[in-house]
Amino acid sequence: MSDRPEAIFPANRHALYQAHGYSAAIRSGDLVFVSGQVGSRADGTPEPDFRKQVALAFENLRAVLTAAGCSMADIVDVTTFHTDPEAQFGEIMAVKAEVFPQAPYPNWTAVGVTWLAGFDFEIKVIARQPAAA
Repeated sequence: MSDRPEAIFPANRHALYQAHGYSAAIRSGDLVFVSGQVGSRADGTPEPDFRKQVALAFENLRAVLTAAGCSMADIVDVTTFHTDPEAQFGEIMAVKAEVFPQAPYPNWTAVGVTWLAGFDFEIKVIARQPAAA
């Protein structure tokens, strides 16, 4: 592993990275800091159905983790952002239960916000790169 931070992008890099000028993730040592992932389609537009938007955000997250050589099991810290947490909680928890079906679960912080650039859910994580076999 390099001592310098390394930018990581998934194989099918979506338009938001280019349009807004940010990396999907940065590897620093054995930690992978993933930028907030939203339920964006390949062209960067939001998925209009909320539950599908949340599921797509997790799919986009999985693609970034895969590009970094990580999996969902390597996540140690999660922060999610919600435009209407009270109304959205049930749908988010249903998708979360599919993604993380059993313990140990990553630690998680949920934050209510008023704006997510046209999206209603965003997830950012820190993962630990698995040791080379």
